[in-house]
Amino acid sequence: MVAHHAGSSAPLEGGLNFDLGKEKELLRQNIRAFVERECPREYVRELDEKEEYPERTWQKLAEYGFLQLPIPEAYGGVGGDIVDLVIVTEELARRSGAIALTFWMSACFGAMTLLLAGTEEQKRRYLPQLAEGRIKFAISLTEPDGGTDVAGAMRTRAVEDRGGYVISGQKVWTTAAHVSDYLIVFARTNENVTKRVDGISAFLVDRRSPGITLRKLEKVGIRATQSFEVFYDRVWVPRENLLGQRDKGMYQLFGMLNEERILTAAMCVGEAQGAFEDALAYAKERRAFGKPIGQFQAIQHKLSWMYTKLELARLITYKAAWLQSRGRECALEANMAKLVAAN
Repeated sequence: MVAHHAGSSAPLEGGLNFDLGKEKELLRQNIRAFVERECPREYVRELDEKEEYPERTWQKLAEYGFLQLPIPEAYGGVGGDIVDLVIVTEELARRSGAIALTFWMSACFGAMTLLLAGTEEQKRRYLPQLAEGRIKFAISLTEPDGGTDVAGAMRTRAVEDRGGYVISGQKVWTTAAHVSDYLIVFARTNENVTKRVDGISAFLVDRRSPGITLRKLEKVGIRATQSFEVFYDRVWVPRENLLGQRDKGMYQLFGMLNEERILTAAMCVGEAQGAFEDALAYAKERRAFGKPIGQFQAIQHKLSWMYTKLELARLITYKAAWLQSRGRECALEANMAKLVAAN
């Protein structure tokens, strides 16, 4: 089980301190041991080649309590913070970006969305199931005409009908839609608005609802966690599946964007760490002109610059996470982390 308790990260007192603390270091040791035990390299390689969702690993993450981290104790979790999620995401990504993505998508788009916008009934219904790994979530937001200006590009519509809403439209880059139990769908519910971000609502949609069709998108990486176009053809959703306030869905999305950016950065840092370790090992093993190629200055320059950029990305990622965990403004740092780590 996860060796962690909420509030384990003490405030920095008396100056700058880069020590995460004993409990968070223990969490890192636990997830690193988990990766070595449950995610052998051959298994990860096979998942990518077959484009196979890591269901076995998902269930193990639940069994060992890692899925409980973003969920408060009142709903079956352990009440961890964003720094905990960064640690787990980074360590998973050292071995597999796809496995890391399955974890933080659940944490961010599942748990955090419900905590930010869900009713008490929705939280009590879904969060304990998520903590146990019994349900999965995917976010269905990006439109064919745009992902950055999603409010301006929003063509998906939801209209009131039969005591609920009928959703029609198309989404792209809905990752893990095929294995998700629920899709968090954003659709325009009001055309008469002065600001484009207004008039959009979020819905919790059962992925098996009539009228939903998936079409796989071909990717060159993170293939074990497939992404899809999703078509909504008059999909009926009960009124109680509205997430948060009607017409204010984009504001709810803004509330979790910092977490999304920080966790994306953590995944990139983990992948870069894994790549660096492989490159360093190869430089020590590969021999040319009678010695390991790592003894040549040209190779040393490449490796040293690689590790320097990696550490810079890690530092800004953890700074953003630390600020977020204390409720402090971190939009700038979260964006910087994603920019630097993904580059």
